[in-house]
Amino acid sequence: MSVRILLRPTGFVDSPFGHDGKVARLAGGLNWFASVELLTIEGNRRVASELVPVEGIEARFDEAMAADWAQLMAPRAPLTMGERTIRLDQPQVMGIVNATPDSFSGDGHANDSAEAAEAGATMAGQGAAILDVGGESTRPGAKVVWEGDEIERAVPVIRQLAAGGAAVSIDTRKAAVVEAALAAGARLVNDVSGLTYDERMAGVIAAAGVPVVLMHHQGDPASMQDDPRYDDVLVEVYLWLEERIAAAEAAGIARDRILIDPGFGFGKSVAHNLELMNGLALFHGLGCPLVLGASRKRTIGALSNEAPADQRLAGSLAFALKAADQGAQILRVHDVPETVQALKVWRGLRDQALTPRR
Repeated sequence: MSVRILLRPTGFVDSPFGHDGKVARLAGGLNWFASVELLTIEGNRRVASELVPVEGIEARFDEAMAADWAQLMAPRAPLTMGERTIRLDQPQVMGIVNATPDSFSGDGHANDSAEAAEAGATMAGQGAAILDVGGESTRPGAKVVWEGDEIERAVPVIRQLAAGGAAVSIDTRKAAVVEAALAAGARLVNDVSGLTYDERMAGVIAAAGVPVVLMHHQGDPASMQDDPRYDDVLVEVYLWLEERIAAAEAAGIARDRILIDPGFGFGKSVAHNLELMNGLALFHGLGCPLVLGASRKRTIGALSNEAPADQRLAGSLAFALKAADQGAQILRVHDVPETVQALKVWRGLRDQALTPRR
């Protein structure tokens, strides 16, 4: 059984001042860390863990660890979405625009594309850098939607938002929907199947040259929450995403156009989701921008007397800030103005810490 070591940044500090050689910058962003947890894995699980300081750590590296270290620290290239450029050296908000009748969060707009587009435009005005439009619910228990219906729901919304100058992504598993969405003005694909659902998907995205989010999942939406099991969820999700990145590159998708999402709530128990959040910084070792979608998810309800989806704002913000503290570049959320405000305060704290003392 193969043995390798993964690197999880930890020991985060407010600023690098006065810590020359003792801290490292995470993914070219606003986070610095002083320690690394070296995770020894055999197969798909951890067998040992060692916490070491950043100072002098490179003396411990073999070739594979050195490559992972370089990817941890390398700045993430901005996203080019048509005429819009989205910087990834700080957390950005992706607003969720559900053109569906059965969104788990109760905010779908399946029967009124103008209403959905208006909701998206409002999010853009409130500070969402990207608007993620979906015409098929992938909530637990959801059934597959015919691609024609999905196109009919999503495309008019995308066309109106893109015409207004917004950076729009399409949330879909289907290549035909991507083709229609790109023609309407979408400039990013968010695939919850990680390019595993539709065999044409990778080729369509590669030919279009647009960025893609590869999300981890276990099972399909109809059954993914029945009884999700992992030997080691943090390691298994990491290795799965590593394989999907390689598959995407083999299909002709440039690595600097690949984003990753650990798939919070997609075939995971409450314990799995919490373990992923605690270990989120590990995924920067894959060298791709990190997307996190924990907004209004059931885990929040499970931790707060089964609060319904529309009463999970505080928990959503807690997860958003936890993700920002670990360097996540894009936060996919329902509650845009509240998340934008929380991130402005987070950024203010960072800016103050990075202001040299006189």
